[in-house]
Amino acid sequence: MFVYEKKLQYPVSIKNPNPALAKFIISQYGGPDGELGASLRYLSQRYSMPYPELKGLLTDIGTEELGHLEMVGTIVHQLTRKMSPEEIKKAGFDAYFVDHTAGVYPQFASGTPWTAATMQVKGDVLTDLHEDMAAEQKARTTYDNILTLSDDPDVNNVIKFLREREVVHYQRFGEALRLATEKLDSKNFYMTNPAFKG
Repeated sequence: MFVYEKKLQYPVSIKNPNPALAKFIISQYGGPDGELGASLRYLSQRYSMPYPELKGLLTDIGTEELGHLEMVGTIVHQLTRKMSPEEIKKAGFDAYFVDHTAGVYPQFASGTPWTAATMQVKGDVLTDLHEDMAAEQKARTTYDNILTLSDDPDVNNVIKFLREREVVHYQRFGEALRLATEKLDSKNFYMTNPAFKG
């Protein structure tokens, strides 16, 4: 059961529309390392997680990623509001505009639509936690890349907040991996017990 609080985790207030900037920020909405994939990855992995405290962690972070999806969508929406046809063409936003007008559509910066093929749910404790740590680093790198390209302080403040959360999630998943490894080692998970079923 989720409880929806009608406010963003961090305020988004973009003064200047900029569809050119929205073209690459959309990648953190529905791109290969974006928030949509992150939320679905963690909320799906929790079903096969055998340890309640780690299932809770996946639920918590997966839910937070939904909040991040909302923030990125808000950035894209605010960057693409009130565009003239000239601004759309000048920014190279015309192909997106033809397909989606100014709707927030989950896609890569390259225009490829979001696909579940960009995320992994294996059902193996260690594999999934390693996947999660790698995913958080890839998302952090994408936010770094956005900060390299953006000169809008209203956008950058939000992106820096989101980047910090990726670092925190990476650390939390690292702690989870240590805990899971200790629990699995106590059951001879590796080598000596290939029949281990969890």
